[in-house]
Amino acid sequence: MKTCFTFLDLSRVSLLLLSLLYAGLGSAAAQARVQQAPASPKGAFYTGKYPNLFREAGYKQADIDQKIAQTYQALFKGPNKVYFEVGDSMAYVSDLKNHDARTEGLSYGMMIAVQLNKKGEFDRLWRWSKKYLQHQSGPLEGYFAWSIDPTTLKRNSEGPASDGELYFITSLLFASNRWGNTTGINYYQEARRILDAMWKKDGTGDVYNLINTQHKQITFVPVGDMYNWTDPSYHVPAFMEVWAEYAKDGHEAFYRACADTSRAFLHRACRAPTGLNYDYTEFSGQPRETKWAPPAFRYDSWRVPMNIAMDYVWFGKDKAWQEQYAQRFQGFLRGKGLTTFEDQFNVDGSRPDFILPAGNVKKLRHSLGLVATSASASLIRGKTNDLDFVHALWNAKLEPYADGYFDPYYDGILYLFSLLHLSGKYQAIHPQQR
Repeated sequence: MKTCFTFLDLSRVSLLLLSLLYAGLGSAAAQARVQQAPASPKGAFYTGKYPNLFREAGYKQADIDQKIAQTYQALFKGPNKVYFEVGDSMAYVSDLKNHDARTEGLSYGMMIAVQLNKKGEFDRLWRWSKKYLQHQSGPLEGYFAWSIDPTTLKRNSEGPASDGELYFITSLLFASNRWGNTTGINYYQEARRILDAMWKKDGTGDVYNLINTQHKQITFVPVGDMYNWTDPSYHVPAFMEVWAEYAKDGHEAFYRACADTSRAFLHRACRAPTGLNYDYTEFSGQPRETKWAPPAFRYDSWRVPMNIAMDYVWFGKDKAWQEQYAQRFQGFLRGKGLTTFEDQFNVDGSRPDFILPAGNVKKLRHSLGLVATSASASLIRGKTNDLDFVHALWNAKLEPYADGYFDPYYDGILYLFSLLHLSGKYQAIHPQQR
């Protein structure tokens, strides 16, 4: 959940949201599937061959490896780090500008750690998340409070944000595959605990499945009315395919159906000529207005091109649409100026009247996070193989802007994610031979 302020406890918040648009949309419309080819035998999930666009762009492998190592060092060890160790066995990732630790950043940190084979950091983050954020009883059992003050350890909310659980589960499955389950943490068991708890949520206490089971779409929050709408950046069909492969909880067909439904949903959510999508939507893809901001392409939306690119590379089930999406999206930003495009838009490409603050800063800028995720869309190879966005990311810097603003948390993590994607190092991790 990438909002740029801190929510109060969900039980004390009235979100004053619009009624569901397309109220009559039944499951047939909401779950309409993309006309897809079977999983491509050329998809990297099957072949293990991940494209390295930095190499294609002419950069040396040693320089690529160094850039990734330096970025990891900056985020996890440097003077502006977002990773903080606690005692001899725990650590957390902090959204510094919002003065909290959130399941978004903790689970992202775990994904970075498992991708880079950093078991110590992964284990520390998981232990802290489990101890301080995971509910051990009650209607929310197995889910995580999404935000906490890491200094006072007072939760800002008891409720979950579904993307946190999405990344926790997937990173734990990858950890199980990479390191096994006998080195101090049974990663598979921990992933199954979240999934098994998810399937027990039946509305008791107004708590539901992370996935709206009627619409087969991930929810914004699996509590109350927020179960009935979504966030396009939470739609990561590649992760649903991973769950179908490795969760082994008897819901394989459902997860694959969710992956297909997410692909169809993204067609609707990103149908504007610009390729832009709203931060929050109905399951139909239509905009969902919230208490904190009118509908527009803002911070959450930055993640969508990265998620679509991941699905394109890993599974290749929806290549034709994904290729024209990438052309629309990058073409729009290119038209705004490759080194000057701003970071919030109306979906028609115009500048929004309302600017959502980042922490306490309310300003449009050429943000590193969007520079990064828009570059990851270059993995979607269509009629052109233009690498101008890749070069732009290579030349970008993880450093303060001219006005002093600096966000090593969201900008920084999306930057590292995209470096990993574009170098072929962000991969679906299969069980290791032992």
